[in-house]
Amino acid sequence: MERIDQSPVKYAVHRDVLDELGLEEVAQKGTWSIKPTVGDKVKESLRCSVPSLKHILLTWIPILSWLPKYSFRENILGDVVSGCSVGIMHLPQGMAYALLASLGPVYGLYTSLFPVLVYVIFGTSRHVSIGTFAVISIMVGSVTERLAPDEAFYFNGTNGSLTVNIDARDAYRVQMACSVTLLSGIFQILLGVVRFGFVATYLSEPLVRGYTTGAACHVCVSQLKYLFGVKPARFTGPFSLIYTIVEICRLLPQTRVPELVVSLVALAVLIVVKEINACYSKKLPLPVPIELIVVSPPLTLFSFFFVTTLESHIIFIYSDPLFKAPRTPDITFFSQLIGDAIAVAIVSYAITISLGKTFGLKYGYKVDSNQELIAVGLSNTIGSFFQCYAVTASLSRSLVQESTGGNTQIAGVVSSLLMLIMVIKIGSLFEDLPKAVLSTIVFVNLKGMFRQFMDVPLLWKTNKVDLLVWLVTFISTVLFNLDLGLALSVGFSMLTLIFKTQLPHYSILGNVPSTDLYLDTEAFRQVNEIPGIKIFRSSATICFTNAELFLEALQQRSGLDVRKLQMEKKKRAKQEKMAKKEVKKSKGLLDHPCNSTSSSKVSELNKEKNLSMHKDVAIFLTNTSSNGFGHVNSAYQYDATTSEIDSGCHSENNLTPILYEDEKDGRTCMSVTHSIILDISTTGFVDTVTVKMLKNIFGDFADVDVDIYLAGCQACVVEQLEKAAFFESIPKTRLFVTVHDAVLHILRKLGQTDIIFVSDHNLDTAGILSFDSCGRRL
Repeated sequence: MERIDQSPVKYAVHRDVLDELGLEEVAQKGTWSIKPTVGDKVKESLRCSVPSLKHILLTWIPILSWLPKYSFRENILGDVVSGCSVGIMHLPQGMAYALLASLGPVYGLYTSLFPVLVYVIFGTSRHVSIGTFAVISIMVGSVTERLAPDEAFYFNGTNGSLTVNIDARDAYRVQMACSVTLLSGIFQILLGVVRFGFVATYLSEPLVRGYTTGAACHVCVSQLKYLFGVKPARFTGPFSLIYTIVEICRLLPQTRVPELVVSLVALAVLIVVKEINACYSKKLPLPVPIELIVVSPPLTLFSFFFVTTLESHIIFIYSDPLFKAPRTPDITFFSQLIGDAIAVAIVSYAITISLGKTFGLKYGYKVDSNQELIAVGLSNTIGSFFQCYAVTASLSRSLVQESTGGNTQIAGVVSSLLMLIMVIKIGSLFEDLPKAVLSTIVFVNLKGMFRQFMDVPLLWKTNKVDLLVWLVTFISTVLFNLDLGLALSVGFSMLTLIFKTQLPHYSILGNVPSTDLYLDTEAFRQVNEIPGIKIFRSSATICFTNAELFLEALQQRSGLDVRKLQMEKKKRAKQEKMAKKEVKKSKGLLDHPCNSTSSSKVSELNKEKNLSMHKDVAIFLTNTSSNGFGHVNSAYQYDATTSEIDSGCHSENNLTPILYEDEKDGRTCMSVTHSIILDISTTGFVDTVTVKMLKNIFGDFADVDVDIYLAGCQACVVEQLEKAAFFESIPKTRLFVTVHDAVLHILRKLGQTDIIFVSDHNLDTAGILSFDSCGRRL
């Protein structure tokens, strides 16, 4: 067995200290990579050529790019088997999920047929299965039941009792479902055309999973009435789920035994067989189509005769399998459906793109988010003309399509053909299908979404903010329904993003001994601050939302309150001016022959005043430090021999530190903050507020003799600073490539070149010397 060398890899780099001007010279910054203007881009987009036309066709119609390269030998068997498996699932799920949309089962079959074919042409994912889905179905059902309730279709029966006109109600609900589907499809197409597919990134995974889990609760509660055979009152608005549960509990004494028995038997069979499929998935060539078996004609006839024997009034579903001519949805309802359509459009796209990205990463192909938006939008738009309601990708069917060998969307074509045969030839066999059986199919297929409750303990260990997003999304969806719950959860997710930018982590960096690395002094024990230099870094991009917080944190962490120190500087200058006047007066008195006897008294008085001023300044400076050590600056140090304040570059001679007692060991130490380095490597852009704030920092700290330097600035940020005329007042020599370059420049400027490097001949490395809190060399 080959032995691997575990010794650390060493490297040494010898180069000049580089500021921005030096970097531009060394790297030969040029203007040859000029970006095209907007006019050039428009001209290029309007230019017609064969390659550009081919590129447009292949981009907008992806099937043209992969179908000519389709390998029948490698893919056809897996696609056919996968298509048959998914088609068998489409039949019972389509009929069951149509109940969630408050539509007839046949419309669920339509939705499992036409949109699938559209996605095959325009979609970019090879493995997702488009069609009916519980969450989208319940969202459409909330629209149809709200705008077409039973109360709006009552009429007087033969015996004078009120009866619901079921045919008129169902026809009106179909119009509502098709209209909201068309409008949501239009929204998706428009967003895809303007390349707005990135909006899915704002729907984080915890938000989507929390929302689908909350929607699963709505789906579950909506099917309880079929399991128990009761007819609860319909509730709308916030807390409707709670009211429905209370109503069903109140009606439990009226439970119909036949429906309950059929439901329990169907649930037991479905759960047992699905668990067997999961346990022996690798050994079974195909999963047992238990859902199709449950809705098969023999079991349907058994449930029919069983219910008839018990003289129950169970409701049966009549499905008309014949296709109807396509017709345009009624657009007059659009004004009432805008909010619902936007919610359906966002959720259906978010589910599709999340599944598509998952399979794309697993199998190594690209899923275009913008094209997926267009594909789902076209599936909804075209499907609405064929009396289909909104579609999205189904997790259960997509997993079956992938696990049974599906490699391309040819599996979708096979499943659509199978659905077509079922609807035309054997659809009549499913005329008398109890709703209780379909509701059990819905219940069992919710298992995957209810497993998402396991996200809670995982997020508790990994990320508390994501856990909060998940919980808020779930609770708001359950309590305030699907549309309002989605709006509240997206708003809360945006708030967490704002709080993250508003509350970044600010840190003071120290040097790792014998390296050019600078790390947080609070997080690492073996790092040391460089005496006189504060290196400050924010973990977030500096922008208008946190610019003021950045400035406050800088002053707090550096221990320098600029405003107070500027006031003290003015006060000291005023005191110096007064002292000079006193000196001149005393000098005049001494020169006068009559005042020779009082010269000694005046001299003693001036000394006392100067000593008092010196003490006041020293006390103030010692108290300004947040840690009790006092960061001292030459601007605040009283010096009777200095008449002017040098605001330029520091030298070693003009640093006159104040001595103070170290609270830890009682030793006398000194601390001088003469330079601050702002590590802005985490900043990806700058706005006008940030530029103004940086200019103010340079100007304000220069007033108190503190030099400011920038380090780690990205090229795009440098370009933005140039456009904002930042370097007209701040020279580029204050901007360095790395923090280490800035530190070496400061030490060399102070004449401390003899302590910049320390060499270890055994390690062949170089770095900055380490100092203790009192400035002593370690």
